[in-house]
Formats: sequence, C-alpha cells, structure tokens
Amino acid sequence: MDFPASVAPFILRGVSLIGVDSVRIPTARRDAIWTHLAATVDRDRLAAMTRVIKLADAIEAGRRIVDGAVAGRTVVAIGR
Repeated sequence: MDFPASVAPFILRGVSLIGVDSVRIPTARRDAIWTHLAATVDRDRLAAMTRVIKLADAIEAGRRIVDGAVAGRTVVAIGR
C-alpha cells in the first residue's frame, strides 16, 4: 500500500503523537503491558466511549472524525 503522509498537520494543530515501536519491545514485556491493561482499564467506561461501525460506513466515519464531530473510539468491524 502506498500511503504518502506527513505528521505536519498534527504538529500544526498541537496534537501529540505518542506511542512506542512495539516491534522492538520484547514479547514478555508486551505481554506484561497487555496484562496490566486488562486488569486496570474500566471496560464499562471503554464500552461507553466506543462505537462499532461496518466497513461500508468507514469513509463517512473518517470524514466525521476529520471534521471533529466524533469523540471516543470508532471500531471498524471487518466482515460483519
């Protein structure tokens, strides 16, 4: 897939792109992190801020996200 992109729009809007290169983290450390998250994340709160959409609705959802009309998480269900 060819995906030419830039982080400049994020920087201009003051958005922090924070993350890790999970490929370089040892598997044992990754497992420990996922175990910690599974034990500490409030699943009801996470579910309340999550909406699941069909793949066919992804383009419109993307437009709404870019327009700032979406809060929380949007999960695209593939093959539903």
